[in-house]
Amino acid sequence: MTEEVAKPKSARRRSREFAVQGIYQWLLAGDNVGNIEAFLRESNTSFARADEKLFRSILFGAIKDMKSLQDAIAPHVDRPMDEVSMVEASVLCVAAYEIISMPETPYPVIINEAIELAKTFGGLDGHKFVNGVLDKLAALVRSEEVSAGRAKRHG
Repeated sequence: MTEEVAKPKSARRRSREFAVQGIYQWLLAGDNVGNIEAFLRESNTSFARADEKLFRSILFGAIKDMKSLQDAIAPHVDRPMDEVSMVEASVLCVAAYEIISMPETPYPVIINEAIELAKTFGGLDGHKFVNGVLDKLAALVRSEEVSAGRAKRHG
């Protein structure tokens, strides 16, 4: 039997993990985003290995745009947003922010990262829920990119 060796996390993955933690903390306590950033930076030895620019862009951008992100996510959720677990809501907000505001990152990369974040931080089947919601959001927000990807796979 061979032992599976975990791949080291990329700087971008770490950034998204910290952004999810920061948004979770913000949703839970409503703390000042600067305080949240300082807490994450000081309490995690691996913070130095994160892509700081990406982390700050997602954390500050998602919190600034929280209302519009939740409005964009809500039509694709099968229950009221206040019934979505805070972990899943945090992952959805991070990914929705990237899908909407960072077109330079391909949507499949964003969705795959969100699935991994939901597996890391969320409940048993949370990643399936996150995947379904983000697939629908991407089809709406990035319809040309989604159509091109489908045509490429089937063509």
